[in-house]
Amino acid sequence: MSIHSLRRTPLFAHHQALGARMVDFGGWEMPVNYGSQIEEHHAVRHHAGMFDVSHMCVIDLNGAQCRDFLRLALANSIDKLQEPGRALYSCMLNTQGGVIDDLIVYFFAPDHFRLVVNAGTAEKDLAWLVQLNFERHFGIDILPRKDLAILAVQGPQARALVWQALPECEKSSAALKPFYATRCTTHLGEVMVARTGYTGEEGFELVLPANQAGTVWQALIQAGVKPVGLGARDTLRLEAGMNLYGQDMDDTVSPLDAGLAWTVALNDDRDFIGKAALQQQGQTTQFLGLVLEGADGILRSHQSVLCPSGLGEITSGTFSPTLQRSIAFAKLPMSVNIGDPVHVLVRDKKLAARIVKLPFVRLGKALLS
Repeated sequence: MSIHSLRRTPLFAHHQALGARMVDFGGWEMPVNYGSQIEEHHAVRHHAGMFDVSHMCVIDLNGAQCRDFLRLALANSIDKLQEPGRALYSCMLNTQGGVIDDLIVYFFAPDHFRLVVNAGTAEKDLAWLVQLNFERHFGIDILPRKDLAILAVQGPQARALVWQALPECEKSSAALKPFYATRCTTHLGEVMVARTGYTGEEGFELVLPANQAGTVWQALIQAGVKPVGLGARDTLRLEAGMNLYGQDMDDTVSPLDAGLAWTVALNDDRDFIGKAALQQQGQTTQFLGLVLEGADGILRSHQSVLCPSGLGEITSGTFSPTLQRSIAFAKLPMSVNIGDPVHVLVRDKKLAARIVKLPFVRLGKALLS
């Protein structure tokens, strides 16, 4: 795709002004870093950093049958959402049990739910939801919110600095529990404050009017929050054991084989799309972490993993700035165990690695034994 045909978020000019290196990410021109990717990573782990994630798509669902619609559309149980503001992470599956997308759904009222879906799959997701609504006659309204932007502010100081930049939101969000959201009225319009994120740190995700995104971005910079690009976002999420759509799973991969069985409510008495396929196929691989034992090489996606009982494959890999080691996610044979030694093929060399439990890092602390 030509760089001139890429979509841009409302904060594009702000990224340019900061000298960001821009790349094509799922058809969007996005900042990969603003200078040192390592410094941006450590800012989130030790202080506070923010990401422009306005390329992701907010979809509002309205109507009396919203819950019934989501009971069919999502693999996780929407019935877990009974309190207004509660959020749920789920996969949306096709009839073969592959992952159309992984998303977060927020419950605000019996006739009002909100989805936040990935940028690269947004059009596919929307078409799937509209088709399902039409074919099953649910009669709900499905509204993509192009008028909204999303900022993720993450790190141990993130919430305090958000309240400094948006003081009107402190009262309603101070007691917010993880995976809950609230909506507050500010002089800039309504802001949804969600205690969710993609880094393994404390923080908020802010959904706000797109035409006010620049004002909030500048206020957060003034408060001391460091802008962070997609490069550090990837190393942070990998340390935190969080999957990336298109890399760790896609519409040909079962959530059971991608470490996402905990998001699938197979024992519910309800039916959902993809359930029959999952029950028939079962789990065929384990999704676990790898740590390179030496310093010679970097683990990357698609590298082969040599296990005593067969071959595995790395889906995501990187050098961890927090651990100062190379780490990876891998799909491995069902017979392997945590702690087993394996070898990874890196440029025709067999490098020693060890199987570990995910995540690698949580709330700034290394979890490797």
